[in-house]
Amino acid sequence: MKLTHLFSILIALILLGCDETETMEEKEFKITYEKFTLDNGLEVVLHEDHSDPIVAVATLMHVGSNREKPGRTGFAHFFEHMSFNDSENVPRGANRKLIPEWGGSRNGGTWSDGTIYYEVVPKDAFDKILWIDSDRFGYMINTVTEDALEAEKQVVKNEKRQRVDNAPYGYTDEIIRKNLYPQGHPYSWTVIGSLPDLQAATLDDVKEFYEQWYGAGNATLVIAGDIDPEDTKRKVEQWFGEIRKGPEVDKPQPQPVTLTETKSLYFEDEFAKLPELRMVYPSVEDYNSDMHALNVLGQLLSGSKKAPLYEVIVDESKLAPNVSTYQSSNEVAGEFVFRVRANAGTDLDSVKLAIEEGLQRFEKNGINEKDLKRIKAELETNLYQGISTVLNKAFQLVTDNEFGGDPSYITKTAKLTQAVTAEDVMRVYNKYIKDQNYVMTSVVPAGQLGLAVEGSTKAEVYVEEIKANVAAENVTRGEVAEYEKTPSKFDRSEPDFGELPLLKSPEVWDEYLDNGMQVFGIENNELPLVYFDIVLKGGHYHDPLDKSGTAALLADLMTEGTMTKTPAELEEAIGLLGASINVYAGSEELTISASCLTRNFSETFDLVREVLLEPRWDEKEFDRLKQSMLTRLKGREASPTAVASTVFNKLIYGENHIMGYSTFGTLESVEKITLQDLKDYYVTNFSPSVASFHVAGSISKDEVVSELTNLEWKSVDVEIVNYPEPSVSNAGDLYFIDFPGAKQSVIYIGQLAMSGMNDQYNELTYANEKIGGGSSGQLFQTLRIEKGYTYGASSGIPQRIAVSPFAARTSVRANATLPSLEIMKSMLADYAENFTAEDVEVTKNKILKANTRAFESLGAKLEMLHEISKFGKNANFMEKEQAELTAMTLEDYKSLISNYMNESNMVYLVVGDGATQLEEVRKLGMGDPILLDIQGNTLNQ
Repeated sequence: MKLTHLFSILIALILLGCDETETMEEKEFKITYEKFTLDNGLEVVLHEDHSDPIVAVATLMHVGSNREKPGRTGFAHFFEHMSFNDSENVPRGANRKLIPEWGGSRNGGTWSDGTIYYEVVPKDAFDKILWIDSDRFGYMINTVTEDALEAEKQVVKNEKRQRVDNAPYGYTDEIIRKNLYPQGHPYSWTVIGSLPDLQAATLDDVKEFYEQWYGAGNATLVIAGDIDPEDTKRKVEQWFGEIRKGPEVDKPQPQPVTLTETKSLYFEDEFAKLPELRMVYPSVEDYNSDMHALNVLGQLLSGSKKAPLYEVIVDESKLAPNVSTYQSSNEVAGEFVFRVRANAGTDLDSVKLAIEEGLQRFEKNGINEKDLKRIKAELETNLYQGISTVLNKAFQLVTDNEFGGDPSYITKTAKLTQAVTAEDVMRVYNKYIKDQNYVMTSVVPAGQLGLAVEGSTKAEVYVEEIKANVAAENVTRGEVAEYEKTPSKFDRSEPDFGELPLLKSPEVWDEYLDNGMQVFGIENNELPLVYFDIVLKGGHYHDPLDKSGTAALLADLMTEGTMTKTPAELEEAIGLLGASINVYAGSEELTISASCLTRNFSETFDLVREVLLEPRWDEKEFDRLKQSMLTRLKGREASPTAVASTVFNKLIYGENHIMGYSTFGTLESVEKITLQDLKDYYVTNFSPSVASFHVAGSISKDEVVSELTNLEWKSVDVEIVNYPEPSVSNAGDLYFIDFPGAKQSVIYIGQLAMSGMNDQYNELTYANEKIGGGSSGQLFQTLRIEKGYTYGASSGIPQRIAVSPFAARTSVRANATLPSLEIMKSMLADYAENFTAEDVEVTKNKILKANTRAFESLGAKLEMLHEISKFGKNANFMEKEQAELTAMTLEDYKSLISNYMNESNMVYLVVGDGATQLEEVRKLGMGDPILLDIQGNTLNQ
């Protein structure tokens, strides 16, 4: 996780300066904070927000991978993992298990410069989260054991396998860092580090790292939400005041780098299906004044259809579906990045030449002032969207306080951002990009070395060898440590819950228009923002079976201009309003969504009207988007997770049901789609009679209805497609897809369950909580916490009108495939029998308390309206569903599990390295695995 300084820029745009307890205020926006420092050096920032009965807590340690020593890379991230496991006054594993059961969410993240820990909980758990968070911070080191250390190594190694080793282009960051930064520079290694370094970590290393970096004087604590400041100060002093200060920690100073030559490297990627080119230039660190102009430069080079790199690479040369350029700043150095993932078979020499041509065009044509205006308008809207939750506000305050030395540092960036001129942008371009040296990487599919830039040299990376039955990886967390507790003046045992906050559903208004469209809205005036959308029934479900992907391709085309605006003109019109308009196809609907500042709602809605009623049907854009979708589909073949998800649906629904195919279609189906097919879909499926309008934000019902009544959209008859319920007879079958070289195996286990329209749907989701509901679920607790086989595991059932599957899924290290399958099989088979009365109570409390966070953001409020319109629910449906939850008995749970989560009815799918894992999977006792290719077709046995 990386909290970039760009977030600060967004918030800075309309805020004025403030003293330690002043209000930052301009126009309609207000944010308050109070800052104080404990005697141990911990800086604390409080922010009151009584919109919802929830509290967010964020602790930022000023230690990231840049503080590590060579030979112990990845240690900051590894220590983050260790911190969640155990502490002196909190039961082992409570952090990951109890917080979700309290109705909260929690996580952590490490990047080059820092480590953050954060939680959001209902207000009644505020004292509990201070207890658990302070104990993690100051009282964990005595509880670390050799066994726990070895177990967590496996979890972190699994995370690296999942995110790096088993992912296309996963090694690119390592290649760039090794070659951009000199040996010994704190950014010359990756945040996650190397597997040999992780395996070599010792208990003494852990203790040394804690003693050096985890003191109160090296951190900021932010508490935001429904709090009383004076009471919170007292509680913070009690829970955090005794934590040791730690040694003095010097603030890292800028260490910019200069390349004496351009370096060009190549890497043949076993997982990549598409060639990718990156060019990375050394630039400036966080809080450097040139960073603002570099951010704008990134947008000007590639961020619109008029941008020179987009014009040359995407529009004219058709080398790739998109191109990105951006400034990435960290605490001591920064990078300016060019990135192009090209179409299949594209020679990256041609991409490099196209980038050079685009830059020449930029130099020749200069900068359009209207483009600067557009970028700043977009940033203003993004400002509000970036602080729409208490957690995001906490992130902002904690980051700017720890790295900028002031929670209100954003106020100092406002003038710098607004003052960026065309001359500033050209100055930083000439200083950091033009004629400067850079690192270039050509990452190409294995066996396609000819696509790499000519003259590239081979990049050296560490690639793990897959080994079966490695004894050192079969570890447990062992016994709880024996130690003498750290003395305290306070009782550090678990506090009681506070008063349970009552669920307050937002007030919903509705209207039924003469043309048949239903309208649902929620007025919320906290921020001057409006989110709205038009949802049409159909989506992927109405695709022709042999032309799956039609709705998705139509959705892409609808924002590529209108009858009166070219694609570039439409994009510019949206940008100048600081608005966003997107169209996307889901499994059962097609959605036109938009967001804007309240003052721009009318003009934004006019553009949505054009998109909806006046499609351009541009043949050139259709051809480009069709090629882009084919490229995307080819790229998905590189992901074991994407392959597993797609093939699992095919196994569940069969070949004759549209839900057996991805919403993006297949390479074969998309090839068949013509522009006329999109026109036919539009004529057949677009009507207000199958549409609903949803809006949430700072706007009244009258204002919305006034705009909609002027919408000249006539109703036509739409035939709703109905597929018979699938009758695939593969219950108990075990399937295997060979993914050569995979460091992990992706596992899917499931069966067809029920429709979201079923009266028991909610009850089934409640029944799933114990086994698959996030980090407190049995799958996660067993496969990750107890065994260290995976980075994550979960289960669930999507809410759709069509009958949908229950599925349990995970990605485990390759040599743990068989034991993971055995654990999951046993857990699912015994789930109904092992469900207890205590589980009923835990499930009820977990869901009831989580509902207090259900409607915090405008996006969440919009989702609530979607649920009302799609499933015919009442505005107070949450209260009704809570009553159903409370009334459920143990027998209700057991019955649902037996009928819809019955292991004997489930299909098993494994995607992994056949050379090492196929024989292991055969030992599961389910017969010989049925071999499939990556499209789900049966192979000759």
